[in-house]
Amino acid sequence: MSVKKFLAGVICVALFCSLAACGGPGGTGEVNADGEKVFHLRLAHNLAEDHAVHIAMTAWAKAVEEKSNGSITIQIFPNGTLGSETDCITIMRAGGLDMTKVSAATLGNFKNEWNALSVPYVFNDKDHYYGVMDGEIAQDMYQLTQDAGFIGLTWLDSGSRSFYTAKNAIRTPADLKGLKIRTMDSQMAIDMMNALGGSAQVMSYSEIYTGMQSGNVDGAENNVTALRDHSDVTQYYCFDEHTRIPDIIVISTAAWNAMSDNQRQIMRETAADMTDQYKQAWADFENEVLELAQKNNVELIRDVDMAAFQAACQPIYENLKTSDPGVYSFVERIQNAG
Repeated sequence: MSVKKFLAGVICVALFCSLAACGGPGGTGEVNADGEKVFHLRLAHNLAEDHAVHIAMTAWAKAVEEKSNGSITIQIFPNGTLGSETDCITIMRAGGLDMTKVSAATLGNFKNEWNALSVPYVFNDKDHYYGVMDGEIAQDMYQLTQDAGFIGLTWLDSGSRSFYTAKNAIRTPADLKGLKIRTMDSQMAIDMMNALGGSAQVMSYSEIYTGMQSGNVDGAENNVTALRDHSDVTQYYCFDEHTRIPDIIVISTAAWNAMSDNQRQIMRETAADMTDQYKQAWADFENEVLELAQKNNVELIRDVDMAAFQAACQPIYENLKTSDPGVYSFVERIQNAG
């Protein structure tokens, strides 16, 4: 972590810790009419206030407050005001936040096994993906970072990720040869680009537009909602659907353990309801963005040789067997669930 990020984290921790009274993490020292401790939880994410994620979280916060009879409130900090996903986890572990929304790929930096969800084509299709994330495998993964001071609470659909480019349609792995493609700062994403023959260019999301506009990168990979920001510089969106990486809402173990059994149950049930309702909200969001992208002359490429992409990614699976058995164990569980 850079000195700048460290200092920003220290400032945020000091600020939020000063706002929390002596009642513990997110606590106030008060009790409500039911005799429950009162918690004012703080949740940060890096998306805009008009994004489907923020809208869903706002409704969730209202449901939590109502069902807990005011013993739990959730204050949401959007727009990445507290830094990157990794920054928010760092602040949360230091006590300055209670919850944050991060990509499962980010969680792989804290516990390798989370990288299983970023393995290309580990999910057969959307139904397989939903079944895994709504089931026992995801519940087991939520506990992976307990020793690091936080656990998973629920997940939010983030669609499938595919390639989009400024000039070249991508229908087979051969079409990626020589192309510079922006990826997340994830070793799995870099390994995937190497397997497919492209050149991974790690940069922040905010740099993609100018990168594609200037030709510093030829394209990127993301879910279709990225076209909301990048359709002006995108000619082709190519549905190879190489990964389906969910967003995960995590909560600090300090805050979680301080709650009563009843409060934890309310958090679980309302979070699960949000996840279910968000599936349709996400689908609507994708359709809205695709419609606007087509009006902006983005060509949607659906005749992609999926089998060729899957075959090209097989060395990643073979390598995981020996290089990271913990990740591969979850990969096997996921595939067997299909």
